[in-house]
Amino acid sequence: MHIASLRLVAATLIGAAVCVAHAPLRPALAEFAGVAGRQHAEKKVFTDSEILDGFFKIAFGAEYHLAGRVDRIRKYDVPVRVFAEGVNRADRKAQLAKVVADIARRVRHLDIAMADSTDAANVTVRLVRDRNLDRTIAGLYGARRAREIHTSLDPQCLSGFRKNEAFEIEHSDVILTVDNGDFVFLDCAYEELLQSLGPINDTSSVPWTMFNDDVQMGFFDIYDQYILNILYDPRIKAGMTVQETRAVLPQVMIDVRAWVAKVNDLPLE
Repeated sequence: MHIASLRLVAATLIGAAVCVAHAPLRPALAEFAGVAGRQHAEKKVFTDSEILDGFFKIAFGAEYHLAGRVDRIRKYDVPVRVFAEGVNRADRKAQLAKVVADIARRVRHLDIAMADSTDAANVTVRLVRDRNLDRTIAGLYGARRAREIHTSLDPQCLSGFRKNEAFEIEHSDVILTVDNGDFVFLDCAYEELLQSLGPINDTSSVPWTMFNDDVQMGFFDIYDQYILNILYDPRIKAGMTVQETRAVLPQVMIDVRAWVAKVNDLPLE
């Protein structure tokens, strides 16, 4: 499956989903061991076919599915506000805020920012110590489901969302461990936050995405910027089927390519 100390997980649970972490990042993130080297080696040029293959594999379906339909687009249709609670680690909260700001800058039509209180947030991030991870999962999802998650996925970090009948995400919960090092925290924070926005399905067949159990990033890579920008384009709507999505993708891809190139200082193909 995956290396528990590094990887995240994905799952769908009842009407919710549970998921298991460009241009250069801001120096405060890029300086961490393991991030800069991965950025330097990152693949930056992709064909439409490569991008869309990953999009359909990641935006539809779910790695671990118990109930509820997973054959539709799932996304927020309102501004996303993130609040961190739990272990009082100012350094982790600062890193999380930079991750959120980085996502906001790179996904054109996604309004995401930190919130000042839990009441103002629709994404709650729980910062926990590694020894308390299983207890926190049980408190959030119940003992029986926590055992199923642990047995099937053995997660290091976790995220999930609750969606309505229109497949619009209404609330997300993210659990991040604070005591496994900077790289693991950043890797978890990026993947879990991004998966909590809708692209919940992990796949081992796409080698360029962080939504692959064999891939660790620690930053918001070019390939996944394509995935998130397609998903949050206004023409891609919650509840759309694969066929409905394919029908609007030609124009969406033109605009997404232009945006990703602009925000990452890449040549436009």
